[in-house]
This record gives sequence, structure tokens and C-alpha cells, in this order.
Amino acid sequence: MVSLGRTDLDVFPLCLGGNVFGWTADEPQSRAVLDAYAGAGGNFIDTANSYLVEHGQSEKIIGRWLADRGNRDEIVVATKVGGGRGPLRNLRAETIKGEAEASLKRLRSDRIDLYYAHFDDEETPLEESLSAFDALVQAGTVRHLGASNYTPQRLSAALEFQREHGLAEFTVLQPHYNLVERDFERTLLPVADAWDLAVLPYFALAKGFLTGKYRPGSDVVESQRAEGARAYLDERGTAVLAALDEIAAAHNTTVAAVALAWLLASPRIVAPIASARSTEQLEQILPAATLKLTPAEIDRLSAGMPSV
Repeated sequence: MVSLGRTDLDVFPLCLGGNVFGWTADEPQSRAVLDAYAGAGGNFIDTANSYLVEHGQSEKIIGRWLADRGNRDEIVVATKVGGGRGPLRNLRAETIKGEAEASLKRLRSDRIDLYYAHFDDEETPLEESLSAFDALVQAGTVRHLGASNYTPQRLSAALEFQREHGLAEFTVLQPHYNLVERDFERTLLPVADAWDLAVLPYFALAKGFLTGKYRPGSDVVESQRAEGARAYLDERGTAVLAALDEIAAAHNTTVAAVALAWLLASPRIVAPIASARSTEQLEQILPAATLKLTPAEIDRLSAGMPSV
């Protein structure tokens, strides 16, 4: 286990993404993945009120699993507010309060360990949304706060407002970051460094591309993410796959595990978020939790896809 930044939470260094639960993984498949993850020592699950086909479906599946296994105190649960489509895609005070209560019911829990602002809402004053998040922390409903999908400027403004007014602060950042999406390094990483934020990248495997499943000329069964993953099949993406193949062979491990281990080599990153719709897919990513790359391997991977 590793410390989750400035929080009092200790987490497994690979966070299990719940976005596929109730979408590409039905409930029995989702429960099998959750059981296998917990059986391997995993204790950190990421979901959202808006996941995915049905509002709150992922939370419901996780909540039923937690209740049946009786392991709520052993699992760190992160969920979000402000994403999805429709009238709940905002960070108004009533939305934050109402959706937190709804998430708790779906999760069958009395608290949310980590609650994210899923997307920034520039139409709602920061004072309103940040005060609403603070109220949840003061009430004990939420233990810690995180932010996702903010610009550097807006994230800095939010953090400054929280500190100036003595509100509960965002201590965790969930950005889009992986070996083939490197904008984070020049945009949000300086903010994370300045404010000592724990970083948990989403799309850590680039929608499946960094599993090595999608290659030039490969015949892959179509999936919900196939088109997005194939978008990386250019010269630079192919070079990254070649480096991943070589390093995975040297460590007798999977391509996916190496891609995640590259993220974990950054001192700012605590636990990349990766999802699995089957136990077989989970087995591909679990080795990342203990895989240590050499400095030369890290440099080789980094050079394969220069930061923008």
C-alpha cells in the first residue's frame, strides 16, 4: 500500500476503474473482477455517478458487491459529481449535495472516501461549488476531495479560493495522462507540484491501445473503445508499442503492466486508474503494482512519445 498524498488513506498502487461496470461488463462479470482485484490485495475503486449506460449503474453494482462481501471498511471508494449528460452535469450546490446523497445510497455506504468534481463548471461560481464540497467534508459525508478535467488556471483558482477561505481542499487530481497523451506534463503537472496533489491518471492505458491489442494490420474483435484506441496507430504510437514489447519481454510481464509502471515511476503519481471487464484483463494489469522499471527503460519509453 502507498499513501494517497496528503490524505490519511493508504491505497493499492493500481486503482480499479469502475467505468465498465454495467456497460461492457455485466454485473456477474463486474463482481468477478472486483473479487479478483480484492483477492490480489487491491483496495481502491474509482467510479462516478454518471457511469455509464444508466445513471449510477456502476455505483449500484459496486454497492451491492460491498454489501454482500461485508468489506466496506477495507475498500477505498472514489466517486464523482458533475459529469455525464443532462441536467446533473453541473457543480451547483444542490447538485453536489443531492448527488452525494444519491451516491451514498447506491454505494450502500455512510461516507465517500474520495469525492471528485468530475468536470469543471464555469457557469457556477467557485464559491458556491467549493463551499458545497466543504460542507460535505464537515458533515463527515465525504473524507477527501479531488478534481478532474480542470484547466490549470481554473484548478489553481479553485485551490487558492479553498485555502484563502479555509475550505476543505482538493488534494487529489485525476487527469488524462498516459504514454501517448503527454499534455499533462506541461499543463497540470506544475499545478500538482505546486499544491502537492496526488495524481491518479485516467485512461492510463489509452482506451486499451497500451495493452498492445491494437497493432498495424491486426484483426481485433470490435469493442466500444476500438476506434479510440486505433487513433494512436501512427508512427509515434507504433514506436511506443515497440519499446513496450521489448521491455515487457525483458521483465517477463505484460505490455499493459509496463505502460502502467511507467506512470508509477513518476513521483507525483500514486495510482493509475485502469479498468478490466474480465478477470483475464485484470491479470494483464495487476503486475504493474510491483513492477519496477530501470531508469534506462523509463527514458526509452519517454523518448518514444515526446511531450507536446
